[in-house]
Amino acid sequence: MSKIKIVDTTMRDGSHAIKHQYTPEMVGRIAGALDACKVDVIEVSHGDGIGGSSINYGFGKCDEMELLKAARVNIQHAELAVLLLPGIGTIEDLKQARETGVSMVRVATHVTEADIAIQHLKAAKLLGMKTVGFLMMTHMASPETILEQSKIFVDCGVDYINLADSAGYLTPDMVRERISILKSKLDVPVGFHAHNNLGLAVANAMAAAGEGAQYLDVTLRGIGAGAGNAQSEVLCSVLQREGYDLAVDSYGLMDAAQDLVEPIMLRPQVIDTASLMLGYAGVYSSFYIHTCRAAERFGLNPRDILVEIGKRKMVGGQEDMIIDVAYALAEKKKAEGK
Repeated sequence: MSKIKIVDTTMRDGSHAIKHQYTPEMVGRIAGALDACKVDVIEVSHGDGIGGSSINYGFGKCDEMELLKAARVNIQHAELAVLLLPGIGTIEDLKQARETGVSMVRVATHVTEADIAIQHLKAAKLLGMKTVGFLMMTHMASPETILEQSKIFVDCGVDYINLADSAGYLTPDMVRERISILKSKLDVPVGFHAHNNLGLAVANAMAAAGEGAQYLDVTLRGIGAGAGNAQSEVLCSVLQREGYDLAVDSYGLMDAAQDLVEPIMLRPQVIDTASLMLGYAGVYSSFYIHTCRAAERFGLNPRDILVEIGKRKMVGGQEDMIIDVAYALAEKKKAEGK
């Protein structure tokens, strides 16, 4: 079996779940623990990537460059990475991140928009960084379309391609279809990022590994947008039991999850009704908190907002439209006398 590299996104995707309130002290402790566990890549950013701290996506408690510095001084083994979404993060943000010691950038686009990442990937290469092409919402495109989009990343010289089930919509068979076509047609490694909105994150990550994915995204305690991500300590334990080549200390991950992450979580990372609807309707996982806020403001059931968002096929970056959807549903409800 191929060696599996573990990419921890506790301090990026997990940022959504704590409303982007990470402090340098938190980041330093968690990064140090992950590094001691021999995690391969540690990603630190605002939940929506560097530059994401804003009224649209939620303000971070601290400057993310300070968070990156706190991570860097506590890392000896792992690569320090950031996520960048073109249109949110800029090349200038990338330069600043590089100056703090970041060595890898994962440039994320909607599954059919890989071309908007070209300038950022090329800029990162000129900065001497490892680069990753990161396709989000991969349930919204066929395996063949995903292959064509991935070729754009390959032409930019990426070190690997990451497929994200951003809505937690995929099933293991759907994951296998997407990973296998890339493995058979491309010469670069492939990774996978799971969300747990249907309770399938670990199963989907295992399906990806079974098809040859070499990078798997995880978070401690599963902390992340929606119902969270593939839970680090669970997935790594299963991978080791199944005989995969994995250098990670699973016992250490269990301790870090219990002692460092669980105390800062605002709620248990469970599949509640709203999270379930994200997966069922194929809605971007980071819409969860925005939707709950809109539902409370307009006196609606979050489920109704999510169904409408799913019908409209809204994607990451359209968080501001959630209020429009909630307002329209509230007006319709009022007109119907409900």
